Amino acid sequence: MKILPLDDRVLIELIEEEEKVGTIIIPDTAKEKPRMGKVIAVGTDEDLQEKIKEGDKVIFSKYSGDEVKVGDKEYLIIQRSDILAKVE
Repeated sequence: MKILPLDDRVLIELIEEEEKVGTIIIPDTAKEKPRMGKVIAVGTDEDLQEKIKEGDKVIFSKYSGDEVKVGDKEYLIIQRSDILAKVE
């Protein structure tokens, strides 16, 4: 199955970072939802396609988007306004 977002939406694969505080590893249940992701697909908005490309890493708002699960992978579909920055 292939997911193609429409208009000003972007399909994001979440990037989880292992959190360590000193020698203590934070368990999954205490971690916050990741706020960084890899762009998998960009919607049909031409202006957005010029700024964000597949493969880019972006930082997005904390409680944004809709979760989508395909197979065993989880994705997030977010709107353009929820993207805060592009990581280079």
